[in-house]
Amino acid sequence: MADSYDVLIIGGGPGGYVAAIRAAQLGLRTAVVEREHLGGICLNWGCIPTKALLRSAEIFHYLEHAKDYGLSITGEAKADLAAVVKRSRGVSAQLNAGVAFLMRKNKIDVIWGEATITKPGEVAVAATKKAIVQPQNPVPKGVLGEGAYRAKHIIVATGARPRALPGLEPDGEKIWTYFEAMKPPAFPKSLIVMGSGAIGIEFASFYRTLGAEVTVVEVLPQLLPVEDAEIAALARKRFEKQGMKILISTKVTRVDKSGEGVTATLEDDKGQVQTLKAERMISAVGVVGNVENLGLEAAGVALERGTIKIDGLGRTNVPGIYAIGDVAGPPMLAHKAEHEGVICVEAIAGLHPHAMDKLMIPGCTYCNPQIASVGLTEAKAKAAGYELKVGRFPFVGNGKAIALGEPDGLVKTIFDAKTGKLLGAHMVGAEVTELIQGFVVAMNCETTEAELINTVFPHPTLSETMHESVLDAYGRVVHT
Repeated sequence: MADSYDVLIIGGGPGGYVAAIRAAQLGLRTAVVEREHLGGICLNWGCIPTKALLRSAEIFHYLEHAKDYGLSITGEAKADLAAVVKRSRGVSAQLNAGVAFLMRKNKIDVIWGEATITKPGEVAVAATKKAIVQPQNPVPKGVLGEGAYRAKHIIVATGARPRALPGLEPDGEKIWTYFEAMKPPAFPKSLIVMGSGAIGIEFASFYRTLGAEVTVVEVLPQLLPVEDAEIAALARKRFEKQGMKILISTKVTRVDKSGEGVTATLEDDKGQVQTLKAERMISAVGVVGNVENLGLEAAGVALERGTIKIDGLGRTNVPGIYAIGDVAGPPMLAHKAEHEGVICVEAIAGLHPHAMDKLMIPGCTYCNPQIASVGLTEAKAKAAGYELKVGRFPFVGNGKAIALGEPDGLVKTIFDAKTGKLLGAHMVGAEVTELIQGFVVAMNCETTEAELINTVFPHPTLSETMHESVLDAYGRVVHT
């Protein structure tokens, strides 16, 4: 055997590298096996670079609307796509290097290659055969690589990849996944986005803001299906006002790529068929866990709906084998993976952490307008049998929102009428992805409406919309 560890983690994404750092902090000898890039998809091809792209789009939007702020800009605002993409890739490269530094700082071994669990306690690492994408930074020389390794505890953190629908598989040229959409060779003048989850809507927002004709096609009867219906409806109005075309209860049944672009055949829930032409199409119909070629079946690890089945502490049915992050099931979010990794490692170290409450995991979509939520939607709270008190407060009643030129937004809060427990919070508008954490903390601390009502919120801030929404649920709203 090449080496032996207390904890060996397969995958260096957000879940994997955070789990490794926590393990090292607890004095456990730790290694991470990574096949292509530290930071995983999130840092290199997902969460981080998309936010850089969206920031460029946001600034472009403000330039186009400079006169609304009393400003005059000589000439026409133009987007240099190559420069926008270059900036985005640079942001990822910087953070990728930062993760490598953290591995060295915490004395965590990085083993480059593809891992297979040969049996509980043993992992074989082979050279990477086919990376999804080439690493931005060269693989460091003189580090551990191919060989056999022992570990008392093996954590699988291999993440997920884009889902491909039969007959509509991305080809990397005319039908893109987020990989190609993030680094396009040329700007498409027209675009079909299949799927209106966070990934689809963020790319739809980015390309529409920079001038593309964008049509979003969603098979379910609501745009942004996981969000509260009221919030999703308001967001839809904003998107359509921006010129985005949205088709719900509609599926893509066929794509013809024989011409210069794509011709999609669409069918709605009433059986009506239409065709739609565009230069490119983005497939954003979800992701699937990377469970293949890891030796899981041979080791007897149970799978569930294409992901690894775990308990609340990351343990699989096989002692000594654990899983965290996207490969361990929804919600497939980087911050869920990070916290799951910490819980898993602390359980291994005997610290008795609490299992994660998935209802307290916030979700954020960084489109324009931003969307953020935590807890139960109004529909789910009613279905669960709660008697509700629901508060709403529009951004148009908030001084800071008006001063920012961002009056279109809404904060919605949902309480248990009997106990005052905060069941859910849902927001659409400027900077709500930063505001949502206030409600997350409140829920985690088991705060009721009384504490929130008696909390002093600073003025003038967007956060006052949160306070007013709580006040509205209890008939005490001030500014509407």
